[in-house]
Amino acid sequence: MLRNAPDRQSGACKQMLLTLALLAALLYVAPSIANPYVLRLGQSQPYNFLAYANSDMTGASQASRAVVLVHGVRRNADDYFETGLKLLNKAGLDGRDNLLLALNYLTAKDRRAGEDMPLWARDKWMHGTASEQGRTGIEAFAVLDDVLAYLADRQRFPALKEIVLIGHSAGGQLIQRYAILGKGDARLADRGIAVHYVVSSPSSYVYLDGNRLQAGTMGPVSTADCPDYNRYRYGLEAAPPYLTHQHLSAEQLFRRYAARDVTYMVGEQDNNPEHRVLDRSCAAALQGPNRLERQRNYLRYEAFLSQKWGIAIHHPQITVPGVGHDAARLLTRDRVAEALFPGK
Repeated sequence: MLRNAPDRQSGACKQMLLTLALLAALLYVAPSIANPYVLRLGQSQPYNFLAYANSDMTGASQASRAVVLVHGVRRNADDYFETGLKLLNKAGLDGRDNLLLALNYLTAKDRRAGEDMPLWARDKWMHGTASEQGRTGIEAFAVLDDVLAYLADRQRFPALKEIVLIGHSAGGQLIQRYAILGKGDARLADRGIAVHYVVSSPSSYVYLDGNRLQAGTMGPVSTADCPDYNRYRYGLEAAPPYLTHQHLSAEQLFRRYAARDVTYMVGEQDNNPEHRVLDRSCAAALQGPNRLERQRNYLRYEAFLSQKWGIAIHHPQITVPGVGHDAARLLTRDRVAEALFPGK
């Protein structure tokens, strides 16, 4: 019996370690449950907006950073929330100090849609334009303005210092256009809050003039070949009221955009010209054959405008090896976490 005592102790230790491991796994999984919240946004005419968060949104938060995710065309903000949790974990960020907020733009057919919510027809929200059902007339860009104002409220977030806006695919289109046209960050610097825009794998971009990269050279395009190539959302012609009300020239827009903290990223294998949700319109095709080339071409276009107008610009670009058009894989790469949150 004495010879068996060490074996019994060893078995007990193994059982205890297994129990602790299971408890740790449960504790790890529990915070990943996507909690839906209905935010009350807007000042003069408040409206409801659905989001998923990693903390209670009803009281004050001591978070110093907010990471805001915008989903793709499927409007699956709950999935993006789960991906966001993995991104925070990869970056070694404490959930108590980092608010994760996944916004959910909705259509009238979506399960959680409500009458007091702005609702868009299918993917029209990614254009930044106004809602057509529910609470009509609320521009998708204005929602981002209101989210920034909500987070900048010092009664809710007294310690907030940084907001990271990340949009992927269709969400990347919205954030790319917002990085140029948006006005919601105007008052945040005075409150000591920095805004970082992250544009991930959009299908198309908004250009500020009629030049496009053709045969290796940046120059104007014949409208006979593609009559609508420079209309909004690919260019500034027939722009939405959100922009026209700002009364800014293309050069003024570029100057403001150049001063913003913007990072572009795309998967190295996001190069399929026949991808099922790739914009294959004439206007989009003029920007490049696939998402990878369209992003590279847009960075070349930025350099072209920088030289044309004498405005310095530096927006980092990340090409992620081994990844196609996949938010869950792209956003959880070590390289992405290190680039978006250097030094945490």
